Amino acid sequence: MKQNIRSLTRDTLERWLKDMGQPRFRADQILKWLYHHSVRSWDAMGNLPRSLRESLATSFDLDLPGFVEVRGAADSTRKFLWKLADGALIESVLIPANPAAHGGASARKTLCVSSQVGCAYGCRFCASGLEGWKRHLTPAEMVGQVLATEAWLDREATEASASDDPNSNRPRGRWIDNLVFMGMGEPLANYENLLKGLAVLNADWGMGIGARRITISTSGLAPQIQQLADEPPQFRLAISLHGPTDEVREKIMPINRRYPLDRLVEACDYYTRKRGKRVTLEYILIEGVNDEIHLTESLAALAQRLRAKVNLIPYNRVDGLSWHRPSETQQESFCRALKERGVNVTLRREKGHDIEAACGQLRLRAEREASGAVPAN
Repeated sequence: MKQNIRSLTRDTLERWLKDMGQPRFRADQILKWLYHHSVRSWDAMGNLPRSLRESLATSFDLDLPGFVEVRGAADSTRKFLWKLADGALIESVLIPANPAAHGGASARKTLCVSSQVGCAYGCRFCASGLEGWKRHLTPAEMVGQVLATEAWLDREATEASASDDPNSNRPRGRWIDNLVFMGMGEPLANYENLLKGLAVLNADWGMGIGARRITISTSGLAPQIQQLADEPPQFRLAISLHGPTDEVREKIMPINRRYPLDRLVEACDYYTRKRGKRVTLEYILIEGVNDEIHLTESLAALAQRLRAKVNLIPYNRVDGLSWHRPSETQQESFCRALKERGVNVTLRREKGHDIEAACGQLRLRAEREASGAVPAN
């Protein structure tokens, strides 16, 4: 299987061109076709010599993840199911901003990106790891989720307006404003590929999405958190905490046995000192597991030590798992108790609950339907 060209950084592409006896400026031309025009055929790169296009076609793949299905929620969230070259299925979730201050819908969009096929970390409440871990995603497969989503939005806009030529090679604006690596998989377990993909997404020669608009979420891989702190780009960091004590966290997150809270907090302390940036603590509220009001004392202590913001997220139900979301009254009480302890906290009204937007649910259903384990809808 040929390497996808979108896994290459600019430097790597320039070295390949040099080996092929091509001038350096060809890299700028190729990158513009890839990320400004999002072309999907070598012949579309009209300002390249035919011989170079043929060499590129021989050496590299150009495909994006294949569209399988999209589900739309009442809140305008969109969940995409993609098929990769080896037949593996992954998901991305397009999340609209909350309504603008004056009542209109905001145009700002966030894409939740997957980093692995499946997950090896076995969080008890999550669908991503129910069928185990299969493999890491390549840089091109991470970048490709963004490009494929934008291509879908481009087609949707074109069909709505009926005024643009869908075959045009016009430069395209960015549809995606923010990225969160909170989809299927543990991003920091795929560290090398993640950083290469982020280089493409962030660079001016690539997608041009600012580092401060890119958030990496981890279940708590302490060594990689410290490693990330030493990287030059100013990416944001979110910790999937979900339990403010080792006792609670170990019930639902096996990673806590390897990196208990003291070790995780030590790594986060290093990150905040080195970067001068606050982390965000993601906290999924699960009825009867981590939603008791007395736990706000421990959660507040952690947040205040790290000067962290807390995002409370009501649990999204997963078929086959017994967990439930707390009542809205309990959610509000938990949030209020944190505020009373001086925590910067947001109760995030979930997006896409009606389309099973939690990580891995759509992929899991599709795989089980394909195997005959569950009937198709």
